[in-house]
Amino acid sequence: MTISYQWLCRYLGQVQEELPEVMEPERIGKILTSIGLEVESITPFETIQGGLSGVVIGKVLTCEQHPNADKLRLTTVDIAAEAPLQIVCGAPNVAVGQTVAVATVGTTIYPTSGDPLTMKVAKIRGVESYGMICAEDELGIGSSHDGIMILPNDLQVGMPAAEYFKPYQDFVYEIGLTPNRMDAMSHLGVARDLCAYLNHHFKKDIRPTSPLVQVNLPESTLPAPFEVTIEEATGCKRYAGITIQGVKVAPSPDWLANALRAIGLRPINNLVDITNYILHETGQPLHAFDAAAIKGGKVRVACLKEGTPFITLDEKERKLDVSDVMICDGEGPMCIAGVFGGLHSGVADATTSIFLESACFDSTFVRRTSLRHGLRTDAATRFEKGVDISQTALVLKRAAQMILEIAGGEIVGPVIDVYPSPQPKKEIAVRYHYIKKLSGKNYHPDAIRKILTSLGFDFIKEGMDEMWVAVPFSKTDISHPADIVEEILRIDGLDQIPIPEKILLSPAVDRYADKEKFREKIAQYLAGRGFHEIVTNSITNSKYYSEEVLSTSVKMLNSLSADLDIMRPSLLETGLESISYNLNRKMQQLRFFEIGKTYSTSEAGKYEEKEQLGIWMTGQWQDATWKGQGIASDLYVLKGLIDALGLSLGISNLQWKQNEHTASLQLFSGKQQLGELSEISPKQMSTWDIKQPVYFAQIEVAALLKAVRKSPVVYQEIPKFPSVQRDVAMIIDRKITYSRVEEVIQQTNLRKLKSTRLFDVFESDKLGQGKKSIAISCTFQDVEKTLTDKEIDSMMNKLMQQLEQQLQAEIRKA
Repeated sequence: MTISYQWLCRYLGQVQEELPEVMEPERIGKILTSIGLEVESITPFETIQGGLSGVVIGKVLTCEQHPNADKLRLTTVDIAAEAPLQIVCGAPNVAVGQTVAVATVGTTIYPTSGDPLTMKVAKIRGVESYGMICAEDELGIGSSHDGIMILPNDLQVGMPAAEYFKPYQDFVYEIGLTPNRMDAMSHLGVARDLCAYLNHHFKKDIRPTSPLVQVNLPESTLPAPFEVTIEEATGCKRYAGITIQGVKVAPSPDWLANALRAIGLRPINNLVDITNYILHETGQPLHAFDAAAIKGGKVRVACLKEGTPFITLDEKERKLDVSDVMICDGEGPMCIAGVFGGLHSGVADATTSIFLESACFDSTFVRRTSLRHGLRTDAATRFEKGVDISQTALVLKRAAQMILEIAGGEIVGPVIDVYPSPQPKKEIAVRYHYIKKLSGKNYHPDAIRKILTSLGFDFIKEGMDEMWVAVPFSKTDISHPADIVEEILRIDGLDQIPIPEKILLSPAVDRYADKEKFREKIAQYLAGRGFHEIVTNSITNSKYYSEEVLSTSVKMLNSLSADLDIMRPSLLETGLESISYNLNRKMQQLRFFEIGKTYSTSEAGKYEEKEQLGIWMTGQWQDATWKGQGIASDLYVLKGLIDALGLSLGISNLQWKQNEHTASLQLFSGKQQLGELSEISPKQMSTWDIKQPVYFAQIEVAALLKAVRKSPVVYQEIPKFPSVQRDVAMIIDRKITYSRVEEVIQQTNLRKLKSTRLFDVFESDKLGQGKKSIAISCTFQDVEKTLTDKEIDSMMNKLMQQLEQQLQAEIRKA
């Protein structure tokens, strides 16, 4: 939410009179943050950058040909200093007697195009020049560079140019507004909160100067040109309108255009700008129809048949839903209520008569329609959060008055206000001891009354320990006593709550503590192995995925952009974006991990989300040193890392299996698949222009945690007796994987075989067609005694027999 300081000051005249010391922009920013309107930034705004600081009015005294240049003039200019300035000027229209704008030495000017320029004493073709006589584009005032600006002769020499041009200067607050605070989505709403704070802390009785109570609209004796009816009362609770004829569409006056520019809006024309101004002043959206385009003398609020075509202002045809609330005339739809205008009913340059609308549309209807059609507008945002239904007609009159003053015209007929079911204010009872219990502070009833009345609450009755208040229509989010306490707290200030001497704690069991510790343990291990944790966007681009993957993906109904239109089915792609970003910045050795969620839809059409651990590796795993060569990252390095991670988590039964359809490895614990490990294909890497191998593993966190819980922690004494290692070499079929060899060895059920390790692989046609030789080191140990050679030989024979039978291995014997 963007708030203008100058705009805010228009409603704080009483504050400027009684408390001028708080009207500094920085001070107001701190106050707003303290009452829950967090000011994220305060940015200066200037219609002329630099504010013409250092630019003065001067009079050209002499103008002669430059002695060393045909197209330059040597002038002397009076700026009311001790002596006239000698300035070399290249403008063809400079002449004696002219009043001009002069940028003096040390002044920085900001041209309309180009970089800022600081004036220095310069020697131009051998002659010193002490400043610049400026054209309008050189000062950022306009775009003309035909010559210097010639100003009126009655201007006082030496006066600051800013006093003549009067550049608009402002400060803009960017407020991080929480979704429930629709009452603060306007300058008047922010002013109301500010006054409530000042009344409470400075013991004042200040009210914002509201333009809504100063409206003096001329009455018309003519009948209303249009009949207004609400056919969809659920979707439209109140509808007001007024007709104005004889208006002239033209550019807005400077004060209005500058106010809009300050909050980031582009001025369009006086009628559109007035509706935008009112929106940001009061929070009430308005819409202006070209009265000549309204057919049949009727304005109807209705829902139309399913599939009815309607062309919106962006020239796109949209098929309407039966629940879309529409503004219609006697023949058809003109506007999507509260969301977007129609192509043929809006105000154009030739418009002379308008029908101005102010309404209160139901937030649910507006939200669904806005999302369905992908139309996000300021008006829709306001209606989604709720608008103040009590000010519908007042805001309409305020806007009509501004149109009469700025665009001319006259009112035709009365203000039409259709309000089928007037709504009462919500009433809430609050006990004083409940306020103390929830806030931790004992507030005096007078302080509570002052805060709430400043915020617009009405007191219905008060008792010894209870009060009944009526909630203003502007605060649609307040419905419980706790909401009242929150209002009191934020105006008083959370920093005003005293810290008690004792804090009472109730023992509780955190259901998610184990999961958090588990995630932390994974993160700590990987960070200790040199990995960096990344956090990537869970919304990504559908172009990264195949049609098969997209068929079970979760698509965004209202995507933020064309590149962010799907919830990620995998962590891989968003991580590759980070890999590519870093590789493009010469970071060649990358180790990333992320614990994040992936999203999909089940066969039943239900949404599913799973927490996953993603690990990415590329580049060198270990750099070369004077002792030896480095080790490049590869599939087996990552596999070993995951094995070590499993052991650190207490999982001792991890197995790897080759995926039957791809070159990837699948990770299992028992019969439960935990994840998958693979090298990224060249086709995938080309999407991000990655030219070096990348290895990726994705493991489901919940399945990993389940495996940990199934692996009890066993404590045992360190063996007193030595272990014995024996090697076995064999020739096997080249297609047999080491994981299959391990599986066969485990089937021997040799309890004293503690571990196996592959230490050599050799492939050659000399061994036979399609054969390879592998060598395995086996470690045996008995915790109760020292193993004898006979026992070891017996176990080795059993192991070799198993390999020969199951794998048709040829045992190589020395």
